[in-house]
This record gives sequence, structure tokens and C-alpha cells, in this order.
Amino acid sequence: MSRLRALWQASVNATKRAVVWNSEDLFPPSERYIFNFNSKDEVKKWHLYSDSEYGGLSSASLEITDGVSGGDTSTTGVFSGNLSLDMSEGSPWRIRRSGFCGMRSKKFDGFIDLDSYDTVAMKLRGDGRCYISTIYTENWVNSPGQEEDNSWQAFVYAPQDNWRILKIPLDSYLPTWKGNVIEAKLEMNPSRVVGMSLSLNAEGGVPGAKTGPGDFRLEVDWIKAMRTL
Repeated sequence: MSRLRALWQASVNATKRAVVWNSEDLFPPSERYIFNFNSKDEVKKWHLYSDSEYGGLSSASLEITDGVSGGDTSTTGVFSGNLSLDMSEGSPWRIRRSGFCGMRSKKFDGFIDLDSYDTVAMKLRGDGRCYISTIYTENWVNSPGQEEDNSWQAFVYAPQDNWRILKIPLDSYLPTWKGNVIEAKLEMNPSRVVGMSLSLNAEGGVPGAKTGPGDFRLEVDWIKAMRTL
């Protein structure tokens, strides 16, 4: 192949790549996976937390189980544990409220851009408790120099025993600070998502949901972003 022809072919290939990239950018798919609990490596993307870090006695685990019926794949994630309102004797911590656990994704490599979507969807099988879905975005609400991410939260009621696909509009997520809703009119920046979490408290939630200390179990098949409008 002559040098001129080689340059022409390289230009054609680059143009094809640009056209493909531009078409995907202009017309993104109607849904995209954010998390898919289809392999044991998925656990590595999350870390667990609970009141045990502050002298509480709650505990949590995240496992990938095989052969669970009702999921879209042969494996699903199981977030489970025990909520306790008790505190360790002699604990130096003085937290106002115990009885909480959560699983939070490790920070993404950069950002996930959800600006083309309006809804977060999750396929779950719950235990009748109310969970909290949190989206973390790049810090721009708080004061400069404060490194903590902005958090946006919505309740997720997970009925017992049956798989459900729950859809939460992004504009239903409320801005929060340390678990308390910020009483100000703020808008999430979905183009700068840095992480997500699922958590629960022994008290609170939606009317009719199971509350109080005791065991919990939430099975998660996948978490997606969807465009419904």
C-alpha cells in the first residue's frame, strides 16, 4: 500500500470512529447499567459501613450468591446483616442514634454522566424494610475547600419476598447533609456522579415498612439509569 493510500485509509478510519462517537453522544441508549451484580468481582466495587465504627453493634455483609431465581442473571448481590440499638460498653463515642448500616460504592474513576437520563431503576427483592438510595455528586453545594461529596437521597421501599423493579426519578432525590434534608432549593448535577449507596436505619422510613432492630436482607440484581420521558 502506498503512503498516500495509507494516509487516506487512516483518515477514513478516523472519520468512522468520530461518526460513531458523535452518534452515541447525540443519541445515548435509553438505559445503561451503573452496577450489575453478575459476578463476584462486583463486591470489590463497594465498601460497607455501620454504627460499629462509632461503638454500635450493628453489622452488615455483601455477598454474591449463585442460582437465585427471579434475577436477570444467575447471580445477585445480597446486602444483609443485623441492626442493633445497643452500644459497646465503654465506647468513647457519643453518637445520637445507632442502628444503621450501608453499602457505598467506591469512587468512580472520574465521573459517571447521567445527564441524558431522568430515572434510577433497581431490581430488588427485599424484606419489607425501607432503604435509602443515595447519589453522591461532585461537591459544589458546600463551601469551597470542603472535600465531602454532595449527597442526594430518596427512600426505597422493598416489599418482602418478591422481585420488584423500582424506579426513582432523579428529581425525587433530596439534598441532604449528614442524613438531614437541606431546606433549600437545589438541583442535582447528574453529569458529575461520583458514587452511590444503599443504606437503612432501624427507625424511620415510609409508613407500613418494617422498622426496629433485627435482621435485614436486600437482594440486588442491578442498578440502571433510564430515560423515561
